[in-house]
Parts: sequence; structure tokens; C-alpha cells
Amino acid sequence: MNNLPDAGKKSAAQEAARLVEDGMTLGIGTGSTARHFIDELTKKIAAGFSLYGVPTSDETEALANAAGVEIIVPDDDTIIDLAVDGADEVDPRLNLIKGGGGALLREKIVANAAKKFVVIADASKRVASLGAFPLPIEIEAFARALTLRDIRETIDSLGFRPHRSALRERNGELFKSDGGNLIVDYAMGAIADPAPLEARLREIPGVIECGLFCGMTDIVIFGDGEETSIQTA
Repeated sequence: MNNLPDAGKKSAAQEAARLVEDGMTLGIGTGSTARHFIDELTKKIAAGFSLYGVPTSDETEALANAAGVEIIVPDDDTIIDLAVDGADEVDPRLNLIKGGGGALLREKIVANAAKKFVVIADASKRVASLGAFPLPIEIEAFARALTLRDIRETIDSLGFRPHRSALRERNGELFKSDGGNLIVDYAMGAIADPAPLEARLREIPGVIECGLFCGMTDIVIFGDGEETSIQTA
């Protein structure tokens, strides 16, 4: 069996594409696994499907547009039939850590709006508890030291010790999301109960969003080489 992670991502994307129907409006995620899903959409469109997309990043928008997906800007009447995205970690209750690609805010907006949210991932992303992957937290750049202090104190108060953090950088400069926000990556160890942490972090002024996706996932498709397994909420 081919257990390479990329093969698992591809097989999971192929399985998710079976859920795509002609005329659907899709939420399309960001990252290497989502790129495999876009490849599958290219095949659907070549077979005559008309598909509409709400991309979660500028990169995804360019890829989906090139694949032939009609990009739309959501309005009050928009219904996202299906959102498909990857994850950095998935726990047994289908809670997620996302945001390694830096698009967590837009990913959460789209996932929340979708009638069905499907996560595709290689089998290595299945974990007993979240937290081995550092938690991305998207913050406002203004007075960031104050926001970082509040985040640190909140995490301390919830008993996560020791922990460490770093503002994300790219090419020697602070990374900025497509929305112009900064991201701090927080390593704090196992997160046995992520929902309270998600709620507390989102209460902090200056925190735009955090990369915990709790209680949002309908289906996870894990790819292990050419084989897939499906877990539902």
C-alpha cells in the first residue's frame, strides 16, 4: 500500500468529489489537500458540470478560476451547498486545528455558512487529541503586544503550561493573511477539551479568529494511500 501523505490527500479528495453535484455552490478550502480537490473539480467541469465557488484565499481563487469554477461573491441569498477543506489535525470528535496555510478566518466563515462541511485529510492528521500542531491565532496588528499578553494570560488561566508562541514569518517578514492580519502560532501541548479554549480566545479584543474548529465538521474523509475511510459527526 502506498502510504505517502500526498497519495492519501489525493484519494480523500477523489472521494469528496463524489459528493459534488451539477449546479452546486462550493466552499473551496486552502492548502495542498484542497488543491487536489480543485483538480477533481476540473474533471467534473470537463464532464459538463457547472460549478460555482466561494474560495477561502486568493491562491484558491486563482486555482479554482483556472479550473473553470465560476467564482462568486456571496450575498444574502447565497447558499453554499458543500464546503470542502483540509485540516492540520482531527480529533475523535471531529474537532479540528486549521490555519497552517494562513487562511483560517475565511475558512471558518465559509465552513460555518455551508450546509455541509467536509474535511479531507491524509491519515496522519488523525490524532487522539489536538495540540501537537501549534494552534494558529489570527490577530489585529494594532497594539499586538497587548493582544499577545491577553492570549498568554488566557492560556495560562486554562492550565496550559508550559507553552510557547511565535508570530508567523515568511521570507524574513511578518506573515499577513489575505485580510491583512497577523498570525501567532501557539504550542501548548495536548488540548483535551478544545471548545472552552476556542470560546475564551475569541472573547479577547484583538483576536480575529482562532484555528480551533469545534463542532463544525459533518464528515471527515481520511486517505491512507489509495484507500479511504469516512467518519461522520
